[in-house]
Amino acid sequence: MNLHSTKTLANGVEMPRFGLGVYKMTERDETLNAIDKALKFGYRAIDTASLYGNETEVGEAIRHSGVKREDIFVTTKVWNNDQGYDETLRAFEVSLKKLNMDYLDLYLTHWAVPETFEETYRAIERLYDEKLIRVTGVSNHHEHHLQKLLAKANIAPMVNQVEVHPYLQQDALRAFCSERGIAVTAWSPLGRGGVLDHPTIMEIGREIGKTAAQVVLRWHLQNDTLVIPKSVTPSRIEENAQIFDFELTVAQMDKMATLNRNERFGQDPDHFKFNF
Repeated sequence: MNLHSTKTLANGVEMPRFGLGVYKMTERDETLNAIDKALKFGYRAIDTASLYGNETEVGEAIRHSGVKREDIFVTTKVWNNDQGYDETLRAFEVSLKKLNMDYLDLYLTHWAVPETFEETYRAIERLYDEKLIRVTGVSNHHEHHLQKLLAKANIAPMVNQVEVHPYLQQDALRAFCSERGIAVTAWSPLGRGGVLDHPTIMEIGREIGKTAAQVVLRWHLQNDTLVIPKSVTPSRIEENAQIFDFELTVAQMDKMATLNRNERFGQDPDHFKFNF
């Protein structure tokens, strides 16, 4: 694997295994500089959302990067109070305009709003049929959410973006997705930094001369999980991507597997506080 390695999705589209998340990047120049740095270093996936308020900056940074649009995998998401069939189609148009793009690579339902997530995904299917997106997907969907979609969908979700890190390994959900050809992307792959001081992770880092963050990100890749770590710090953007010159041993992967606590740093999709 290398920084440009991809995972072949159910429809044959190649999705980068490693990208930049831009959650909480709210300062314009900082956002532009972070994306520029990432693309110059070799990142080829950018993950944003309407909620993040930076779609305009993402589009601008990509246009000025010197990298061809078709070589960058761009993801955004429809926020909870914009869900439903017609509402999602309208929200997509707003995002596309802000990004100033002709199409998106991946469009996700941000959270599974109980009353609307099925209709939201139906709209995503339409966008796919109309070739406005290359890949269909969802985020923060448990197995029971996916089962509801799969029972009706003409096009199964190809990606599920969920919270995954050493303290929340999501083995059952990842297995369910794998069996159905749904790629899993980890948001908060470093547990918002909360896992990096664990003695086991630090010990493995010392053994191989890598940082705790690099150990965790490599662990994700070896578990066939796509990752989108976020950072605005140039040195950290480089450091996070320097995970392709080593491999964790079977013994080290086994040690990592013991760290699961079913502990979330974000909200549980079944108990999200939907306030509209």
